[in-house]
Amino acid sequence: MKATAQELAEILNGEIIGDPMITVHAPSKIEEGTIGTISFLANPKYEKFVYTTNASILLVGKDFIPKQDISSTLIKVDDVYASVGSLLNAFGASAQKEYEHSSLAFIDPSANVHKDTNIGPFACVGKEVQIGEGTHVSAHVTINENVTIGKDCMIYPGVTLYANTVIGNRCIIHAGAVIGSDGFGYSKDEEGVYTKINHVGNVMLEDDVEIGANAVVDRATMGSTIIKKGAKLDNLVQIAHNVEVGDHTVIAALSGIAGSAKIGKHVIMGGQVGVVGHREIADKVMIQGKSGVASNVTEVGKRLYGYPAIEYREYLKAYALMRQLPDLHQRIKELENQIKDLKK
Repeated sequence: MKATAQELAEILNGEIIGDPMITVHAPSKIEEGTIGTISFLANPKYEKFVYTTNASILLVGKDFIPKQDISSTLIKVDDVYASVGSLLNAFGASAQKEYEHSSLAFIDPSANVHKDTNIGPFACVGKEVQIGEGTHVSAHVTINENVTIGKDCMIYPGVTLYANTVIGNRCIIHAGAVIGSDGFGYSKDEEGVYTKINHVGNVMLEDDVEIGANAVVDRATMGSTIIKKGAKLDNLVQIAHNVEVGDHTVIAALSGIAGSAKIGKHVIMGGQVGVVGHREIADKVMIQGKSGVASNVTEVGKRLYGYPAIEYREYLKAYALMRQLPDLHQRIKELENQIKDLKK
């Protein structure tokens, strides 16, 4: 992609300081900027690079006032990070290709696959599958029977979609993810022998959901496991049967949500968070990485930390005291020895 400063400013609703006709073809980090690239300043600690970078264009905030001469053309915008996101999407977009279905793919005759889709080599599309316009199915993807996929989705290599999975529009599923596998459900008899409980539900991903590489979303025992609109799951996340993940919630890598838990809207979970089954977490809750949530969280916007998770500031106070335990222990021993001497 090539664009002039003028064209970019129009896209970003920005103000140009410098040459409006200068052209860029790629983004760059500000400290590594070269001629023909566009970079940005969002964090003040990187301001020193503004005066040394060779990037042709810099995105800066509208309140930025340079302290020295700058060789780059500036585009001043309201929100630098949001503008960078828009530009990266534009530069990362693939050139428009003709849609094709690989001769090495298997597509069941009963499947309804829109003509404007890409089906990669060795992909397998099962019976009664529905795939919408503009969707890209990469190589070695397995789509089992009765799966429905909406428009403009991206399914990366090696993804497995189990039967009856429903995927909305503009979803992204990264390599190796498994959607709709059996939940971890067993019954135990008097002798301690486990018998598998058949899971007859499915998984539903609403519009604009993104699932990370090697993540797993289990199908429901009955009904649906639901990942709601705009939710984002990182790599290696485990979502158990009958879980509901709310709109625009983000869950970082290696987190696990146990069966039938309900996660609210706009929740943020750090890496390696665990949530006990059948628990409910309110909207806008923030959970620090490596925390374990063992009880319901009913307060909207609450911040949690620790295992078991408690209020964030309370955890920090408790941790500060814990670090003093060795010294406190030594003082107690000294006091005990003094008491012994007094008794003598």
